[in-house]
Amino acid sequence: MKLLIIARVIKTLVNNFMKKEFYTAQELADKLRVNIMTIYRYIKAGKLEAYKIGKEFRIDKEELDKFLNNVKKFA
Repeated sequence: MKLLIIARVIKTLVNNFMKKEFYTAQELADKLRVNIMTIYRYIKAGKLEAYKIGKEFRIDKEELDKFLNNVKKFA
């Protein structure tokens, strides 16, 4: 019974994760009109949270929004 509940929770989490919108580092660089190395520096510095899948980074749209709101505070 507990395993069935855990399996349902995991399935729900995976489905929610799959519905999210993600950007590649290059897409984000193009969108923000900065060099891709700037995006990599933000990720390395912990300013922008990203998932590494293979050799590529993926940035969640919600994380981008948080980052932009944080940058706005300092501007």
